[in-house]
This record gives sequence, C-alpha cells and structure tokens, in this order.
Amino acid sequence: MNARQRVRAALEHREPDRTPFFEYVLLSPVADALLGRRYTADPAHWPALVAEMGWEEAVNRNATDRLDLALFLGHDLLYATPNPPPPAAPTAPAPQEPLPEDPVERLRMRNAQAAQQPPPTDETLVVYLRLSELMAERDVDLPILAPAYAHGVWTDIDLMQTMLLAPEVAAEHFALATRRSLDRIERYLTMGIELVGVGGDFSGTRPLISPAAYRHFIVPQVRALSRRLHAAGAFAVNASDGDLWPVIEDFLCGCEVDGYLEIDRYAGMDLRRLKAAYGGKVCLFGNLDCGNALSFGTPESIRQDTLDCLEAGRGKGGHVLCASNAITASVPLPNYLAVVHAYREWCGLPALTLGR
Repeated sequence: MNARQRVRAALEHREPDRTPFFEYVLLSPVADALLGRRYTADPAHWPALVAEMGWEEAVNRNATDRLDLALFLGHDLLYATPNPPPPAAPTAPAPQEPLPEDPVERLRMRNAQAAQQPPPTDETLVVYLRLSELMAERDVDLPILAPAYAHGVWTDIDLMQTMLLAPEVAAEHFALATRRSLDRIERYLTMGIELVGVGGDFSGTRPLISPAAYRHFIVPQVRALSRRLHAAGAFAVNASDGDLWPVIEDFLCGCEVDGYLEIDRYAGMDLRRLKAAYGGKVCLFGNLDCGNALSFGTPESIRQDTLDCLEAGRGKGGHVLCASNAITASVPLPNYLAVVHAYREWCGLPALTLGR
C-alpha cells in the first residue's frame, strides 16, 4: 500500500499493511535535529523567515520542510496549517470601543465582528498548493490533514457564562463558527484535501462545560461540518485534549466524525478502552503521552509505550500512531527517536539513520 491507501484503509476500518504513522505537530528543536537544519515550518520562525527571504519564499520553505521531515520519518500523513498572509502595510489603529462589563454584551460584540469577517483568502492557502506541487515533483502522495477548528471553548469565560445567561447569543457564536469552518472546508475541498480537523478544545481533567451544553451548542454544529465533508467523500477528525468520557458518545457518534485526534492519555483516555467501544466506528489517532511520558520518560520506557500503543490500536484498521498532541521543546530528541525506532521495529522497516 502507498501512504494514501494506508490512511484510507485505517479510516475505513479495513486492515492496512501496517499501522499508519504521522505526527500532528512536530516543532523545533527536535525537528531541526532531524532535518539537520532550521525547521522553517515552526511558527516561531515565521517572522524572521519573512524578513530574511520574503513572504513567497518563506511559504515555499515552509512547505519544503514539512514534506522533507515527513518523508525522512516515513510519515503517511501531513498535518499543515494555513500560512500567514503577506505582511500588510502599517495602518493607524482603529479606535477601540470600550468593552462592556457584561460578558453577554462582550460576546454579542464579538459576534457582530465575526459576522463581518470575510472568508479566508487564497493567500493563506498557498502552502497547500505548494505541498501538492512538491509531492507531484517527487512522485509521492501523502494525504493532508488541515484544520477547521472553531468550536472549542478553551478558557473563553465570556462564552461559557453566556451559555448559561443568554443561550441564544452563545448559539449565534457557534453558528458563526460553523459558517467560518464551512468557508474553509470548501476551499480545502477544491484543493483535494480530504481530511479536515473539526471541533476544538473544551476539556481538561474534566469537561469545562456540562454534557448537556456540549450536546446542545456544539454537537449539531460539528455534525454539520462532518456531513458536508462526507457529501464530498472526505473525512472529519474531531479534536480535543482532556477527559472526554462524560461526552464521548456525543463527541464521536453524535458529531458523526471519522476520527478522534488529541487523545489525552494523561487525562484518562485509554486507547484500549476506546478501541473496544469505538474501534469499529472511529479511527483513533494517538495516543502517546507527549506532555509527560515523552517529555520526562526514558527511551526504553518510551519504546515500550510505543509498542503497547501499537498493540492496543491494532485490528480492523482504525488506528494511526502519533503523539497525544505536540512534540515541543520539552521532548528530548532521544525520546522521540525511541518512538520512531520502536515503530519501525514493529513494522519490520529498516532502522532510521540520522546524519542528514
């Protein structure tokens, strides 16, 4: 199987030739060490990169480094975010209205601003076109996962208070989020992108909103995105960190998604339990614990974690190996290499050789 066939088999619950592997977010300094040069796709490098070589070349380097890193590691899938637009000429700041003291009124003001927000411009999507061109030049075909996250709660206290105080204003917020996400999805579909991340964070050690609120405000909106993607033959991947057990049926089945990303092992989201309950319905992306095990474990413990994760996810497709979230500066290079080596050992692939 090639990478696209392997990922599609996992999403469609057919047995692939091996478990697909990718990384959701892989940043410097680990990415720098693997590439043997500065990883320009790290957002922290973007301002300096534009200043050094101009916007167009910065986008080209962003795409090149993403693909080079994925191919070096043997990834089957690419996650890529829209690129920043070209720098705008400086303008005088617009006068700011004083913010109301009432959280409902503050959200009402945000809704009015969101309603006037134009759809994404083509300039922010150049990285996807460039990735497609590079893959055609190199005769490789990795599916791209692109984000349309807009239905999270995160630490938005105004939104959470408004859900209780003025439900109709909160409902408008989420409806506007759906409109923005659909605008983005339509652009993705025209570029042949067939995996889209939906949803957004709403949980930590427990959900930040009640199951009833999640079911009322968010589930119908995410379901609308899933249905649009399915109508085009594409896939929806729901994403949130945290303990989702209180709402897991709604998060996966109610939202009608095909995948679950950001599976937070540290918060109690056990892959074996998820596989037993939902492995025939939803593809599980993960769930190596990046914030604790990968950051503070030993290479040997991480090797065992990786093998255990592959074992827990095996059977009838439905699993893609990756970390629970981002590989950041807290993850030592030997620890991440332990993941790669264990995966290649499991699959009978040649060992990865550094020295690029």
